[in-house]
Amino acid sequence: MAQLTRHQQSIVKRYYDNLDTVLLQRVGEQVTDLYLAEGKKRAKLWESVAGSLEKLGVPKSRIEHIRSSDDARQLATLLQELLAKD
Repeated sequence: MAQLTRHQQSIVKRYYDNLDTVLLQRVGEQVTDLYLAEGKKRAKLWESVAGSLEKLGVPKSRIEHIRSSDDARQLATLLQELLAKD
């Protein structure tokens, strides 16, 4: 792999420094999408949400509880909690 320039290194560093913010924003958008989605699209959204929540450090048991309930309101409540911590 090629070496990154100093500018590219700073871009990569800023991305990882702000990864939590990016993931929280993504989950917020996905909450909205879950309210509107049905069928296969909804199942795929839940998989994506679960991946984002794992990266944010949410315990797997809590992720599975919210995912099994299939309730976007519970996810929105969790998102509010995460935003309050941030």
